[in-house]
Parts: sequence; structure tokens; C-alpha cells
Amino acid sequence: MRVVFAGTPDFAVPSLEALLDSPLADPVAVYCQPDRPSGRGRTIRPGPVKSKAMKADVPVYQPEKINTSETIAQLKTLRPDIMIVVAYGALLKKQHLEIPRLGCFNLHASLLPRWRGAAPIQRAIEAGDSISGVSLMRIVEELDAGPVLDQSEINLDKHETGGWLHERLSKIAADLLIQNLPALASGRLEEQTQDISRVTYAKKLGKEESWVNWTDSAEQIERRVRAFDPWPGYMFSIEGTTLKLLKASTTSHQQSAAPGQILQVEPEGIVVQSGQDAVRIEKVQKSGGKAMQVADYLNGHSVRTGIILDTRRRDSVFPLSAIGKSS
Repeated sequence: MRVVFAGTPDFAVPSLEALLDSPLADPVAVYCQPDRPSGRGRTIRPGPVKSKAMKADVPVYQPEKINTSETIAQLKTLRPDIMIVVAYGALLKKQHLEIPRLGCFNLHASLLPRWRGAAPIQRAIEAGDSISGVSLMRIVEELDAGPVLDQSEINLDKHETGGWLHERLSKIAADLLIQNLPALASGRLEEQTQDISRVTYAKKLGKEESWVNWTDSAEQIERRVRAFDPWPGYMFSIEGTTLKLLKASTTSHQQSAAPGQILQVEPEGIVVQSGQDAVRIEKVQKSGGKAMQVADYLNGHSVRTGIILDTRRRDSVFPLSAIGKSS
């Protein structure tokens, strides 16, 4: 098959690698989003998928907009049999979908119809889902609404972070693609229409979510600590110092206290009252510093019981360059 692959971030790399290694696939082009400034110096570097494609000598196209007449005409000249999309970052229109002989297909990091949208990995953890996975679906014009061809699922427990699940599902996506390539090539596909009554949406992550709200329940806070690791992170301020909260646990507490009030300070963790039960802060990181256990933080900082931590975001927060460096 003449394959056009569309993907941009590191999540899509294993799927591209799988196509490059498959005797059933001939990747003739790769589409990526334009290179953007990144890192502490905000320098422009090629993205993960682009870098992989360039090393494999596959032509790379990076249109600013995918839906122009010029881009559609360009795609037609490639004469693709099939188009595979993995975290590309733009919606395909009817004109694109009609070009490949066999159709356009997407690998989505959720068990559709649950968690359509931009951040299915993080929202699954945040919601406390017991399972997650990857769906292979035919692309239609509506967001993540196409019929599902196959799915692969994994169990979740109380320890997965957004970063861990991201990496795990990227490999599962590649495996699912390879397993289904023969069926895709032959056109012999069994497609299951999504149950609209079970649809949920995973809204895009934003920096505005990266500040702990101590009026939330302890369970909600603990889930978000894991879901938002490594990005956008989960921050709080303690006596003027902004910290990234890297690890927390929940604990029941009968004491009547205000949300955000420090109840206990001990080497095992700082216990803080939340809207329901309490949160034990176990691992933190200062801006520009290394991740550390609370016991190590307390060796150099005095923390008093009874004080109330901020329940709203301050102007002084972690710079973007510091987010994600948790080890």
C-alpha cells in the first residue's frame, strides 16, 4: 500500500516506525504540523515524527493549514492507497477523506466512544477510569466519531501517570496498526458504529488547570497529580514558594479544618485538608530544581502546621521550561 502518514508528536513515532518496517506498507509521505518554538530557549526544532521521517528519507510536508486547495491538490499527486493519522493536530475534511483509495484511518488513545477529543489519556486518569486503550477507526468529518474497526485495552490502577500511559498507549497503537494492516490492505473490514449515548469528551489541557484547588476532594487532587504529570503539572504555593506536586496520596481525616490548611508535617509527607478528606504531599519540585521527597524538602525549609495554602493561582508559577522535568 502507498501510505501517507500524518502525525506530529512523539506519541505517533512508534506507529510510523511500524509502517516503515512493514512489508505491506510503502510510506510515500509524512504530514506534520509546522515546527514550533520549544524548550527553555524557545528554539525551533523539528518534531519527533518529522525527525524520524527525515532519517528514513520519507518526504515531509508541513502545511500551515491542511484544508487549502493547494494542500489537497498536493495530496492527490501522492496517489495514496491509504492515509494513517496519529495525533496529527488538525481535522481532515471530506476532500481529504475521498482521496485515498482505501480510506483514512485514525489511531486514537481511548476506548471510543469514551474520551473523544484532545486529551483522552489525561482525562481517563483524572476521571479514575479502570481501563484505557487505543481505538482504530475510520475517519469521518465529525471529531473522533467514525466507526471503530478494532480496539486494544489495558487495565489502570492507582499509580499510572499521564506520561506513563502516553508512552504505553503509543506502543499499543503501533501494535494495533500492524495487526490490522492485512485487513486494511484487503478492504475486508468489520466496522462498529459508535454508541452515541456513551460519548464523552476530553477537553484540551491548559495551564489554567495546573494549580491545586484545595476545595476539591483529596481523590480528585491525587488523580490530577498523576494525570497532569508531566504536563501541565500541578502546582501549589507554601509560604511564598511555588512547588510542583509530583506525588500525593489520600488519607481520611476527622479534624475540622479549612481547605488548604496544613494538618501535619512529618518526613512521610505534609498532610493538607481538602474539600473532602486530606492529601498527603509526598514528593515535590522547586522551580529549576530536582524532584525530592518531602523529607528532603523539610531538611531545608520550615513548614508550620495550621497555615493555609493558597486556594487560587498566583501570577508567579512554574515557567513552561521547568514543566516536565520531574526526575
